[in-house]
Amino acid sequence: MSASTIETNGQPAGSKPEVAERPPQNKLISDLLSSSVTTTVLAIVLSMLIGGLLIAFTDPKVIEASGYFFQRPSDTFVALWDAIAGGYAALFRGSIFNYDAPSFLRAIKPLSDTLNFATPLIMAGLGVGLAFRVGLFNIGGRGQMLMGSAAAGFVMFGVDLPLFVHLPLVVIAGIAGGVIWGGLVGFLKARTGAHEVILTIMLNFVAFYFIAWLLSTPGLLMRPGGNQPISPVTPESATFPLLFGAPLTTHWGFIVALLAAGFVWWLMERSSLGFRMRAVGENPHAARASGIKVERIIFYAMAIAGGLAGLAGANQIAGTITTGFGSHIDAGIGFDAITVALLGRSRAWGVVAAGILFGALKAGSFTMQITENIPVDIVLVVQALIVLFIAAPPLVRTVFGMKRFDRVRALQQKGASA
Repeated sequence: MSASTIETNGQPAGSKPEVAERPPQNKLISDLLSSSVTTTVLAIVLSMLIGGLLIAFTDPKVIEASGYFFQRPSDTFVALWDAIAGGYAALFRGSIFNYDAPSFLRAIKPLSDTLNFATPLIMAGLGVGLAFRVGLFNIGGRGQMLMGSAAAGFVMFGVDLPLFVHLPLVVIAGIAGGVIWGGLVGFLKARTGAHEVILTIMLNFVAFYFIAWLLSTPGLLMRPGGNQPISPVTPESATFPLLFGAPLTTHWGFIVALLAAGFVWWLMERSSLGFRMRAVGENPHAARASGIKVERIIFYAMAIAGGLAGLAGANQIAGTITTGFGSHIDAGIGFDAITVALLGRSRAWGVVAAGILFGALKAGSFTMQITENIPVDIVLVVQALIVLFIAAPPLVRTVFGMKRFDRVRALQQKGASA
């Protein structure tokens, strides 16, 4: 018998061992997060351009001028410019710097509003992004935020302590509530193989109705002496203090969000646990073959992701809404966090940048509506377009002619190598 026919472990000697193919879900997540920085920036630019067209074509003056376009086309172009420039100028004034304000503090107040809107988006986006990097679709940010708010609420209204003790306990309780809710998903997926998308969506509803019950039951989270499903006012000892004082609205929750981003960066890029998480995200079959306990990593990932979303829930009741919260305290942030994670490519500091961008869109949309009569929904369309283009990089590259450039560069490299 020749040496070429000798087999080892069922394979011919000298042949390379087969490597298990990555699951389709891991491939999809990897493709979604593999777009370059250039493609991401171009996706944002393209979304803003389309948003500008929507602003223009829904503007009454543009519609009126287009009625006699062939008689005096210049009026239509002027109206188009006024609508688009006015809309984005209002967005800038409402989110970055209000150059019409009477004082410098008033002028930079929009930036502080942007950071306030960005804070919970960053926290929840970090949770979604961490799960993405482990190959998991965490669609349960809403439920994890709600459970974090509920747990933080019991500590917030149940004890009376000094600020430096009370506020950290509230934050820790919020994280714990999210860890339990996210960890439950990780446990069920690891033990039974249930899909995390189904689990998280269903648990979102469970959390919503659970917190609604807590808020409508006297003696739990319901405001004493009332009959409305709303919590008491947040005590001063459990409220994030302002960073700079009035009229600026940025509070210490933003610093906590940055600390959370630093923790996630260290965890995923510098720790051995993060290495194992990334290995599972790339190929769980290969990770298991190398000795990594995949089920345990899945549980850890979902628990930590839930804790980050729970932190966002604690921020909501300790910094954003301090006059009493209801069952809609999540304000859609749990789902917006998916967009933030995609835009930030699930990297910690990318999520911070994406959260600030979406915070700016949120803050500026109100000024656009008040001063230019532009519906807030236009901003929601822009956000949706960003997701669309981030999820379809070939489309962006085709629109900007990058595919042709890539082909030319590939041919040049091929010629040089030859």
